[in-house]
Amino acid sequence: MKDVKRQVEIGPRPSGTAALAEARARITESLRQAGWEVEAQEFEHAPVPKQGEMHFINLIARFPADKSRSASRDAQSVIIGSHYDTKRMDSIRFVGANDGASSTGALLELARVLAKAPALASRIELVFFDGEEAIVQFGPPETGPDGLVGSRHYATVLRDTGRAKQFKFGIVWDMIGDADLTVTLPRDTPPALSASLFAAAEALGVRRKFGFASGDFSDDHSPLNLIAKIPAMDVIDFEYPPWHTSADTMDKLSAASLETIGRVTLWMLAKELGK
Repeated sequence: MKDVKRQVEIGPRPSGTAALAEARARITESLRQAGWEVEAQEFEHAPVPKQGEMHFINLIARFPADKSRSASRDAQSVIIGSHYDTKRMDSIRFVGANDGASSTGALLELARVLAKAPALASRIELVFFDGEEAIVQFGPPETGPDGLVGSRHYATVLRDTGRAKQFKFGIVWDMIGDADLTVTLPRDTPPALSASLFAAAEALGVRRKFGFASGDFSDDHSPLNLIAKIPAMDVIDFEYPPWHTSADTMDKLSAASLETIGRVTLWMLAKELGK
Protein backbone atom coordinates (compact mmCIF):
# COMPACT_ATOMS: atom_id res chain seq x y z
CA MET A 1 0.00 0.00 0.00
CA LYS A 2 2.95 2.33 0.57
CA ASP A 3 4.02 1.80 -3.03
CA VAL A 4 0.46 2.41 -4.24
CA LYS A 5 0.37 5.64 -2.23
CA ARG A 6 3.77 6.74 -3.60
CA GLN A 7 2.39 6.45 -7.12
CA VAL A 8 -0.84 8.28 -6.27
CA GLU A 9 1.01 11.10 -4.51
CA ILE A 10 2.65 11.99 -7.82
CA GLY A 11 -0.79 12.86 -9.19
CA PRO A 12 -2.14 12.13 -12.68
CA ARG A 13 0.41 10.09 -14.67
CA PRO A 14 -0.52 10.00 -18.36
CA SER A 15 1.94 8.68 -20.92
CA GLY A 16 4.63 11.12 -22.03
CA THR A 17 4.44 13.34 -18.94
CA ALA A 18 7.05 14.30 -16.35
CA ALA A 19 4.76 12.77 -13.72
CA LEU A 20 4.96 9.36 -15.38
CA ALA A 21 8.74 9.72 -15.61
CA GLU A 22 8.79 10.23 -11.83
CA ALA A 23 6.57 7.19 -11.36
CA ARG A 24 8.92 5.20 -13.55
CA ALA A 25 11.94 6.30 -11.51
CA ARG A 26 10.25 5.17 -8.29
CA ILE A 27 9.34 1.79 -9.79
CA THR A 28 12.89 1.30 -11.06
CA GLU A 29 14.39 2.22 -7.70
CA SER A 30 12.15 -0.24 -5.83
CA LEU A 31 12.91 -3.07 -8.22
CA ARG A 32 16.67 -2.55 -8.07
CA GLN A 33 16.60 -2.40 -4.27
CA ALA A 34 14.93 -5.82 -4.33
CA GLY A 35 17.69 -7.22 -6.55
CA TRP A 36 15.96 -7.09 -9.93
CA GLU A 37 17.63 -5.88 -13.12
CA VAL A 38 15.52 -3.36 -15.05
CA GLU A 39 15.39 -2.81 -18.79
CA ALA A 40 13.72 0.33 -20.16
CA GLN A 41 12.05 -0.69 -23.43
CA GLU A 42 11.71 2.65 -25.22
CA PHE A 43 9.87 3.22 -28.48
CA GLU A 44 8.03 5.85 -30.51
CA HIS A 45 4.40 5.46 -31.54
CA ALA A 46 1.62 7.65 -32.90
CA PRO A 47 -1.50 6.51 -31.02
CA VAL A 48 -3.73 9.24 -32.46
CA PRO A 49 -3.75 9.93 -36.22
CA LYS A 50 -2.33 13.32 -37.22
CA GLN A 51 -1.17 14.07 -33.65
CA GLY A 52 2.38 12.83 -34.17
CA GLU A 53 4.55 10.33 -32.39
CA MET A 54 4.84 9.98 -28.63
CA HIS A 55 7.61 8.42 -26.58
CA PHE A 56 6.66 5.36 -24.50
CA ILE A 57 8.71 3.30 -22.04
CA ASN A 58 7.89 -0.17 -20.75
CA LEU A 59 9.90 -1.41 -17.78
CA ILE A 60 10.99 -5.07 -17.86
CA ALA A 61 12.48 -6.67 -14.74
CA ARG A 62 14.44 -9.93 -14.54
CA PHE A 63 16.04 -11.60 -11.54
CA PRO A 64 19.53 -13.16 -11.71
CA ALA A 65 19.61 -16.75 -10.49
CA ASP A 66 23.31 -16.25 -9.81
CA LYS A 67 24.22 -12.90 -8.27
CA SER A 68 27.66 -13.06 -9.86
CA ARG A 69 26.10 -12.79 -13.32
CA SER A 70 23.52 -10.66 -15.09
CA ALA A 71 20.05 -12.13 -15.41
CA SER A 72 19.62 -14.43 -18.38
CA ARG A 73 16.98 -13.49 -20.96
CA ASP A 74 16.19 -17.16 -21.72
CA ALA A 75 15.32 -18.41 -18.19
CA GLN A 76 11.91 -16.74 -17.84
CA SER A 77 8.78 -18.79 -18.47
CA VAL A 78 6.00 -16.63 -16.99
CA ILE A 79 5.13 -12.96 -17.52
CA ILE A 80 3.37 -10.92 -14.84
CA GLY A 81 2.42 -7.39 -15.83
CA SER A 82 0.64 -4.20 -14.83
CA HIS A 83 0.17 -0.87 -16.54
CA TYR A 84 1.58 2.11 -14.67
CA ASP A 85 0.11 5.01 -16.66
CA THR A 86 -3.19 6.75 -15.88
CA LYS A 87 -5.80 7.94 -18.35
CA ARG A 88 -5.40 11.49 -19.65
CA MET A 89 -8.49 13.32 -18.41
CA ASP A 90 -8.36 17.08 -18.76
CA SER A 91 -11.73 17.75 -17.13
CA ILE A 92 -10.95 16.06 -13.79
CA ARG A 93 -7.95 15.24 -11.61
CA PHE A 94 -7.64 11.51 -12.14
CA VAL A 95 -4.99 9.91 -9.89
CA GLY A 96 -5.86 6.26 -10.64
CA ALA A 97 -5.47 4.76 -7.16
CA ASN A 98 -7.06 1.51 -8.31
CA ASP A 99 -6.67 1.90 -12.07
CA GLY A 100 -2.92 1.90 -12.43
CA ALA A 101 -1.48 2.35 -8.96
CA SER A 102 -2.96 -0.69 -7.16
CA SER A 103 -1.53 -3.28 -9.54
CA THR A 104 1.75 -1.37 -9.83
CA GLY A 105 2.26 -1.25 -6.07
CA ALA A 106 1.28 -4.90 -5.70
CA LEU A 107 3.71 -5.92 -8.45
CA LEU A 108 6.53 -4.18 -6.59
CA GLU A 109 5.62 -6.12 -3.46
CA LEU A 110 5.54 -9.33 -5.51
CA ALA A 111 9.06 -8.50 -6.70
CA ARG A 112 10.25 -8.26 -3.09
CA VAL A 113 8.57 -11.53 -2.12
CA LEU A 114 9.88 -13.40 -5.16
CA ALA A 115 13.39 -12.18 -4.39
CA LYS A 116 13.28 -14.41 -1.30
CA ALA A 117 13.02 -17.42 -3.64
CA PRO A 118 15.67 -16.70 -6.31
CA ALA A 119 15.12 -19.92 -8.25
CA LEU A 120 11.46 -19.04 -8.74
CA ALA A 121 12.12 -15.33 -9.30
CA SER A 122 14.59 -16.07 -12.10
CA ARG A 123 11.76 -17.74 -14.05
CA ILE A 124 9.48 -14.69 -13.90
CA GLU A 125 9.54 -11.63 -16.16
CA LEU A 126 7.86 -8.60 -14.58
CA VAL A 127 6.57 -5.95 -16.98
CA PHE A 128 5.25 -2.47 -16.22
CA PHE A 129 3.37 -1.35 -19.33
CA ASP A 130 3.21 2.23 -20.54
CA GLY A 131 0.33 3.42 -22.72
CA GLU A 132 -2.40 1.02 -21.63
CA GLU A 133 -4.92 3.83 -21.48
CA ALA A 134 -6.34 5.16 -24.75
CA ILE A 135 -5.73 8.82 -25.45
CA VAL A 136 -8.96 9.08 -27.45
CA GLN A 137 -10.47 5.65 -28.16
CA PHE A 138 -9.28 2.04 -28.01
CA GLY A 139 -8.56 0.38 -31.31
CA PRO A 140 -8.30 -3.36 -32.01
CA PRO A 141 -5.82 -5.05 -29.62
CA GLU A 142 -3.64 -6.31 -32.48
CA THR A 143 -3.39 -3.07 -34.45
CA GLY A 144 -4.54 -0.17 -32.30
CA PRO A 145 -3.26 2.36 -32.85
CA ASP A 146 -4.70 3.80 -29.63
CA GLY A 147 -4.70 2.01 -26.25
CA LEU A 148 -2.66 -1.04 -25.16
CA VAL A 149 0.34 0.65 -26.79
CA GLY A 150 2.99 -0.72 -24.43
CA SER A 151 1.72 -4.29 -24.27
CA ARG A 152 1.28 -4.39 -28.05
CA HIS A 153 4.89 -3.27 -28.59
CA TYR A 154 6.18 -5.72 -25.97
CA ALA A 155 4.22 -8.63 -27.48
CA THR A 156 5.44 -7.75 -30.97
CA VAL A 157 9.06 -7.74 -29.84
CA LEU A 158 8.56 -11.12 -28.13
CA ARG A 159 7.13 -12.54 -31.35
CA ASP A 160 9.72 -11.02 -33.67
CA THR A 161 12.73 -12.05 -31.54
CA GLY A 162 11.45 -15.57 -30.96
CA ARG A 163 11.35 -15.09 -27.17
CA ALA A 164 7.60 -15.70 -27.08
CA LYS A 165 8.25 -19.43 -27.43
CA GLN A 166 9.92 -19.64 -24.02
CA PHE A 167 6.86 -18.45 -22.08
CA LYS A 168 4.31 -20.84 -20.62
CA PHE A 169 1.72 -18.17 -19.77
CA GLY A 170 1.17 -14.57 -18.73
CA ILE A 171 -0.85 -12.87 -15.98
CA VAL A 172 -1.88 -9.22 -16.12
CA TRP A 173 -3.09 -7.43 -13.00
CA ASP A 174 -5.41 -4.42 -13.31
CA MET A 175 -7.67 -2.71 -10.74
CA ILE A 176 -7.03 -5.22 -7.95
CA GLY A 177 -7.22 -2.95 -4.89
CA ASP A 178 -10.96 -2.41 -4.42
CA ALA A 179 -11.90 -2.99 -0.78
CA ASP A 180 -14.91 -4.95 -2.07
CA LEU A 181 -12.80 -7.26 -4.23
CA THR A 182 -14.64 -9.23 -6.90
CA VAL A 183 -12.33 -10.49 -9.64
CA THR A 184 -14.12 -10.62 -13.00
CA LEU A 185 -12.07 -12.62 -15.50
CA PRO A 186 -12.95 -12.03 -19.17
CA ARG A 187 -14.95 -14.90 -20.66
CA ASP A 188 -12.20 -15.59 -23.22
CA THR A 189 -9.64 -16.41 -20.50
CA PRO A 190 -7.73 -19.57 -21.48
CA PRO A 191 -9.53 -22.37 -19.57
CA ALA A 192 -6.35 -23.90 -18.15
CA LEU A 193 -5.36 -20.56 -16.62
CA SER A 194 -8.75 -19.81 -15.07
CA ALA A 195 -8.86 -23.36 -13.65
CA SER A 196 -5.41 -22.91 -12.12
CA LEU A 197 -6.33 -19.53 -10.64
CA PHE A 198 -9.59 -20.85 -9.19
CA ALA A 199 -7.76 -23.83 -7.70
CA ALA A 200 -5.30 -21.45 -6.02
CA ALA A 201 -8.15 -19.31 -4.70
CA GLU A 202 -9.95 -22.42 -3.39
CA ALA A 203 -6.82 -23.65 -1.64
CA LEU A 204 -6.42 -20.29 0.08
CA GLY A 205 -10.08 -19.95 1.07
CA VAL A 206 -10.93 -16.97 -1.15
CA ARG A 207 -12.68 -18.68 -4.06
CA ARG A 208 -15.83 -16.55 -3.56
CA LYS A 209 -13.87 -13.47 -4.65
CA PHE A 210 -13.07 -14.89 -8.10
CA GLY A 211 -15.42 -15.36 -11.05
CA PHE A 212 -16.11 -14.41 -14.65
CA ALA A 213 -17.33 -11.19 -16.21
CA SER A 214 -20.46 -11.27 -18.36
CA GLY A 215 -18.37 -10.93 -21.54
CA ASP A 216 -14.93 -10.38 -23.06
CA PHE A 217 -12.88 -7.20 -23.00
CA SER A 218 -9.45 -6.06 -24.08
CA ASP A 219 -6.62 -5.26 -21.70
CA ASP A 220 -2.85 -5.72 -21.67
CA HIS A 221 -3.32 -9.51 -21.77
CA SER A 222 -4.87 -9.26 -25.25
CA PRO A 223 -1.67 -8.55 -27.24
CA LEU A 224 0.08 -11.38 -25.40
CA ASN A 225 -2.67 -13.75 -26.53
CA LEU A 226 -3.19 -12.41 -30.04
CA ILE A 227 0.27 -11.24 -31.15
CA ALA A 228 2.77 -13.25 -29.11
CA LYS A 229 0.46 -16.30 -28.95
CA ILE A 230 1.20 -16.68 -25.23
CA PRO A 231 -1.81 -17.85 -23.15
CA ALA A 232 -2.53 -14.88 -20.90
CA MET A 233 -5.21 -13.88 -18.41
CA ASP A 234 -6.45 -10.56 -17.05
CA VAL A 235 -6.94 -10.58 -13.27
CA ILE A 236 -9.20 -7.55 -12.89
CA ASP A 237 -12.07 -6.32 -10.75
CA PHE A 238 -14.14 -4.47 -13.34
CA GLU A 239 -17.05 -3.97 -10.93
CA TYR A 240 -15.63 -0.71 -9.65
CA PRO A 241 -17.97 2.33 -9.76
CA PRO A 242 -15.20 4.99 -9.39
CA TRP A 243 -13.51 3.72 -12.60
CA HIS A 244 -12.20 6.65 -14.64
CA THR A 245 -13.57 9.23 -12.21
CA SER A 246 -11.95 11.62 -9.74
CA ALA A 247 -13.26 9.34 -6.97
CA ASP A 248 -10.67 6.63 -7.78
CA THR A 249 -8.69 7.48 -4.64
CA MET A 250 -6.79 5.71 -1.87
CA ASP A 251 -9.77 5.50 0.48
CA LYS A 252 -11.47 2.99 -1.87
CA LEU A 253 -8.61 0.50 -1.53
CA SER A 254 -7.72 -2.26 0.90
CA ALA A 255 -4.36 -3.86 1.64
CA ALA A 256 -6.24 -7.13 2.15
CA SER A 257 -7.36 -7.10 -1.49
CA LEU A 258 -3.80 -6.64 -2.72
CA GLU A 259 -2.66 -9.44 -0.43
CA THR A 260 -5.37 -11.76 -1.76
CA ILE A 261 -4.28 -11.25 -5.38
CA GLY A 262 -0.60 -11.60 -4.46
CA ARG A 263 -1.06 -14.80 -2.43
CA VAL A 264 -3.27 -16.46 -5.05
CA THR A 265 -0.83 -15.57 -7.81
CA LEU A 266 2.16 -16.88 -5.85
CA TRP A 267 0.34 -20.13 -5.08
CA MET A 268 -0.45 -20.52 -8.79
CA LEU A 269 3.15 -19.77 -9.80
CA ALA A 270 4.58 -22.30 -7.36
CA LYS A 271 2.13 -24.94 -8.54
CA GLU A 272 2.54 -24.35 -12.29
CA LEU A 273 6.30 -23.89 -12.32
CA GLY A 274 6.85 -26.80 -9.99
CA LYS A 275 5.53 -29.18 -12.64
